[in-house]
Amino acid sequence: MDTGSTAWILVASALVMLMTPGLAFFYGGLVRAKNVVSTIMYSFISVAVVSIVWVLWGYSLAFGDGNEFIGDLSLVGLSGIDINDGETIPDLLFVVFQMMFAVITPALITGAFVERFKFTTYLIFLVLWVTLVYAPICHWVWAGNGWIFDMGALDFAGGTVVHINAGIAAVAAAMLVGRRRNPGLEPHNAPYVVLGAALLWFGWFGFNAGSGLGADGLAANAFLVTNTAAATAALTWGLLSQFQTGRMGAVGVATGAVAGLVAITPAAGFVGVMGALGIGFGAGLICYFAVVLRNKTMLDDALDVFAVHGVGGIWGAIATGIFAIAAVGGTNGLLNGNAEQLGVQVIAVVATLVYSLVVSLVILKVLDVIPGLGLRISERDEDEGLDIVAHGERAYVRDGAD
Repeated sequence: MDTGSTAWILVASALVMLMTPGLAFFYGGLVRAKNVVSTIMYSFISVAVVSIVWVLWGYSLAFGDGNEFIGDLSLVGLSGIDINDGETIPDLLFVVFQMMFAVITPALITGAFVERFKFTTYLIFLVLWVTLVYAPICHWVWAGNGWIFDMGALDFAGGTVVHINAGIAAVAAAMLVGRRRNPGLEPHNAPYVVLGAALLWFGWFGFNAGSGLGADGLAANAFLVTNTAAATAALTWGLLSQFQTGRMGAVGVATGAVAGLVAITPAAGFVGVMGALGIGFGAGLICYFAVVLRNKTMLDDALDVFAVHGVGGIWGAIATGIFAIAAVGGTNGLLNGNAEQLGVQVIAVVATLVYSLVVSLVILKVLDVIPGLGLRISERDEDEGLDIVAHGERAYVRDGAD
């Protein structure tokens, strides 16, 4: 095994873990003060629940031999994986690295139903969704015998597996949970949003640059293009806001950076810096107007999960098929004469959208009709705020906190 690569992926795994608390602050700053503890807890408890699911059966379903659609149960409890197994890096380190991806993906969905979703039901949703949605799609895309992998679709670090998957599941959740009674007019804590975005940006270097599983030139390129796309999208979003409103808000620039990070995720191991500029610009532009459009609909995707992660992931996956260059990842895209790759990317996007939407709807509907569960809190509890109702705590002890 390569000790340098092992050391780097250990660090990268820790960086990806940091992204979930970063997401917690990002989402927490966007909601009203009476729901910030609840919103942060959605992400924080995902670390606990999904970590256990992953080592017991999630990893086996995602990366066990199985068939082209799902793994098997041969690796339940990580049985059969020895501490010294592995080639470039230990197999157990790959388990850890992939676990951090599994942890953050369902946490992304929570932005769609903050301020009104039952916390106890969410715990069960985490187990079911990782088992029935995340693990199969992960197997399709990243397992050596997965059907999307065999088709040749490119997803370096999770454009389909993480972002499109979570984005469309967020649409399913927002549809079934319904609109908030009294949405806040503005984020309650913009510094939290910027802090969360900064932690996400920082952690994303592990997310993308670690996905080649080596300390090498590919990792360096992924690091560079990740930063370039994020910077380009943040600036694009900010300038669009400046031109439209005369102001460049911190929340908007932070959201733009996240959109750029989402979009470069599937492409980070396949494009150069010029492709990253194009992907970042497209993410800033497309996701900005996706948020504007969502605000004109009746869908209360509270924190615009689909507009940023879903749309950003779709753009990134398709853009990978446009900008990929063989000099980086061994495969050319449309601009370099390989139109077929674009078609393969579209198939992967559509398959992910359809499967995740349908199965997420079924999971949520079943949870909603089970006596004693249900998805939504009562109107009285919603008015009181989930911090007190679900956790018995307040983020801020002061008179008139809302």
